[in-house]
Amino acid sequence: MIEARDNADERIDKTTSSDISLGQMLEALAAAPDAPLVFVYGEKRAKPGYHVTEVKAGQFAALDCGGNPEAWDEIFVQLWDVDENAREHMPAGKFSKIIRKVADHVRLEPDARLTFEVSDGVKPMALYCASAPRWLDGIFEVALVARPSSCKPRDRWLAEEQIPTQPGCCAPTSGDACCGFRSPARP
Repeated sequence: MIEARDNADERIDKTTSSDISLGQMLEALAAAPDAPLVFVYGEKRAKPGYHVTEVKAGQFAALDCGGNPEAWDEIFVQLWDVDENAREHMPAGKFSKIIRKVADHVRLEPDARLTFEVSDGVKPMALYCASAPRWLDGIFEVALVARPSSCKPRDRWLAEEQIPTQPGCCAPTSGDACCGFRSPARP
């Protein structure tokens, strides 16, 4: 069973992105469980025979380059982009059923950030964040966008200041230097 966590305010949002959560994805897909679920990444559709090969949950704790502690939950869904036996795209309800089966054995936080790991079995896996499912001509389409790295203190500062990103701009937050964080052991 997917459970909400009461200590949500103890968790610090890892990014300022608008990634869809696992709960949001499942809620959207419940509207039409028989509709095909099509993932689009790198300007191409996943092949109709794609497999969900693994679902894993992680709790992470980190220190960003500004010395700020962070913690977050993340769900990783691994997609194997293959076309086997002239299959059709997986129905939304089947995807949801896979997630529910995993949730019977692994604690999945509904508000966890959702990351997709995608590979065709030949190329290395790439990490993607997902948009909300869009209803298009009888299918659910989920756009997967490559997950970039970023400077978290700079992202927070830009969000607070609501100013456009400038090349080479890296402002400190709360007096902490970003990208130049010095541990106590370093001069």
